This record gives sequence, C-alpha cells and structure tokens, in this order.
Amino acid sequence: MRFRPCIDIHQGVVKQIVGSTLTDSERLPETNFQAEKPSDWFSNLYRKDNLTGGHVIKLGPGNEQAAIKALGAWPGGMQIGGGITIDNAKYWLDAGASAVIVTSWVFHDGTVDMDRLRQLTDSIGKNRLVLDLSCRKRDDSYMVVTNRWQTYTNENVSAELLDRLSNYCDEFLIHGVDVEGKCHGIETPLVELLGKWSEIPITYAGGIHSTKDIELIGKLGTGRIDFTVGSALDLFGGTGLKYRELAETYGG
Repeated sequence: MRFRPCIDIHQGVVKQIVGSTLTDSERLPETNFQAEKPSDWFSNLYRKDNLTGGHVIKLGPGNEQAAIKALGAWPGGMQIGGGITIDNAKYWLDAGASAVIVTSWVFHDGTVDMDRLRQLTDSIGKNRLVLDLSCRKRDDSYMVVTNRWQTYTNENVSAELLDRLSNYCDEFLIHGVDVEGKCHGIETPLVELLGKWSEIPITYAGGIHSTKDIELIGKLGTGRIDFTVGSALDLFGGTGLKYRELAETYGG
C-alpha cells in the first residue's frame, strides 16, 4: 500500500477541485485550493521523496505547458492523464511521463472499444498504459464516467470488467467522483469491491480526509490498494493529513 502523489492542473495552475463540479461550460468548478507554486515545484518535491507512480492530470484545455514542466522536472517519475489518445500518447511519453492514463478515448459510445484499446496497447506497450476507471454511483453500481467525469458509460466497475481490461494495461486509477474533493470519507463499497480483486495495481482516490480513511483502505484492500490524497492534504491547504507523514509512512 503506497501513497501516490498528484498534480491536478486546471487553467495552467495546480488546483484541487470538487470533481463533480467540473463541466465543459464556462462556469468554473468549485475550487478548494489554488497553488502559488508552479507545477514543477511539486514534481521536484515528489522526486526528492522518491514518491514514484504519482500522476499529473490535465483538467481540460490550456494545461499543456504546465504539464510539460511537471514531467520535465522528473522524467520517468510520474504518469499523465487528461485528453490522452493514440495520436498523442507517444508525445507525452517522450515528454517524460512514465505512463499515460486513458479513459475517454477507450470508453466511447457508452462502452469499451476493444479495438482502440488493443491498438493503444500495441502502440505504446501494456506496461506504459494506465486505465482510468473513475466512476459515479448509479443505483447500486459504480458506472465508469468519461469526458471529465460528466458522461456516464454503460460499463460498471466489476471484477468482470477489471479482468477483461487488465490484459491490456499495467494499472488502474479509480476516482470515486461523487466524493472527490469533498473530504467527507471514501466510497467504502467501491474500495471493498476493489479489495477483492488483485491482479494488477490499483490506485484509489476520492474523499480521503483522515488517517482513519487510509487505514480503512488498507483493511478493505488487504494492503494491496494504493491511494492518492488531494484536498485534505496540508500540501494543498488541507488540515486532515500531513504530506510529510504520508511520504515517510507510505512512500517508496
């Protein structure tokens, strides 16, 4: 169980937002934190603490330069997501990403496009692809959402889906979107579901606000699920968790 750090970039600035408020409209998302420091400052910090496997997420357009700076500060140290397709995946790998994180290009028209997934894996290699299965709860299922978490697919996060996709990627990144940025606790049923499946690494994000949440992830995931923390972290203006303690306890 490892702490995976993050750099979320919106309008060229490192921010922490409430995930469910991100839309394509001109209305700005609800923002919990906006950094004064540039994106590469965070990469350099993570590099110093050897926190590998974290991710840079481009939340919409206008974030390319900040993302390139973040990756350039630690070549091979962080993954990148946000608008990744087969046409630009190699560009971002060449820019320094250890892997690309993909959702919308593979999930379109409401389902998984296996042809696209195979093409992407063949193009960059299974070991350099992370699939983002971020999801929102509908009825009793957690449905994968795309297009900056606005569009529901017909695919629900299940052992069957994880089995099917794990042959084509190296990891899964899964945000519990409904609790993302709210610091009110994790999506317990989702983490419990993920904890019963352990073929390839999984990183969970969403709602973490205390050491009790992290301990619960460890218990439900039997120590196999990694985690990332955003708005609750003192690094991003939060009060619930200290970056230094997480880096020392769950780093490496």
